Amino acid sequence: MSGGPDALEIAGLTALSTCDWPGRLVATLFLQGCPWDCTYCHNPSLIDPRTPGTVPWSRVRGLLARRHGLLDGVVFSGGEPTRQHALGAAMREVRDAGYLVGLHTSGAYPRRLEEVLPLVDWVGLDIKAPASLYRAITRVGPSADAAFASLRLVLDASVDVQVRTTVDPTVLSPEDVTRLGSTLRGLGVRDHVLQEVRPDGTTEAYRRALADARTRSAAGSPRG
Repeated sequence: MSGGPDALEIAGLTALSTCDWPGRLVATLFLQGCPWDCTYCHNPSLIDPRTPGTVPWSRVRGLLARRHGLLDGVVFSGGEPTRQHALGAAMREVRDAGYLVGLHTSGAYPRRLEEVLPLVDWVGLDIKAPASLYRAITRVGPSADAAFASLRLVLDASVDVQVRTTVDPTVLSPEDVTRLGSTLRGLGVRDHVLQEVRPDGTTEAYRRALADARTRSAAGSPRG
C-alpha cells in the first residue's frame, strides 16, 4: 500500500478502549469509507469514501508518544480500513513506536488485506452470513467471495483472529447461524463470536424490520 500515514482518512479516534481487542488496552481509529451497505450498519456516515477525515494523523502520533506503558496497541477499524492505501504506512509507524497492531475488517479487499497482514498482530474479521445469504446483508455482490477469501488468507497466515458474526434476524434464521458456525469450524476457525444487532444508528426502515423479525421470533412464527 502506498501513501504516508498522514494521508489516512480518520473519521474518529477512541483514545482508550477495553472492548476492541480482547484482553488488550488499545486506541481505536475509525477510518472513513466502506464498499458495502450492510442492513444493520449503525454508523452509515462512515460509508462514503468521499467524506474527508476529521482526525489528523499528527493527533495519533502525539497520543502514541504519550501512552507508552499505558496502551498495548492500536486497532484500525472502520468503515473498512483496508480500503485506504495509507493503511500499511500507518501500521508500520505504530509498530515502530513499540505498539501492537490490531485490525477490524470485513474482508472486502483480500489483496490489500494480504499486503498488510505481515504488520498485524490480531484480526477481528466479520463473516456476516453463509455465502448464499451474503448479498442480502451487504447489498453488494459478490461480497461473499471477498470475505471468505480474506478468511482463508488470515487462517493461512496463522495470525491471531476472532471471527465475528452480527446476527441479523431480518436475514438469518437460527438454522442459518448454525450452518455458518459449522462451516467456519470446518475451515479451521477456533474463535467465532455471535453479536446481537444494535438498532442504534440504523435506518428507520431497518429498525421497523428488526422489530417485526423479533416479534415473529418471540411468537415462534416463521419469517415472512
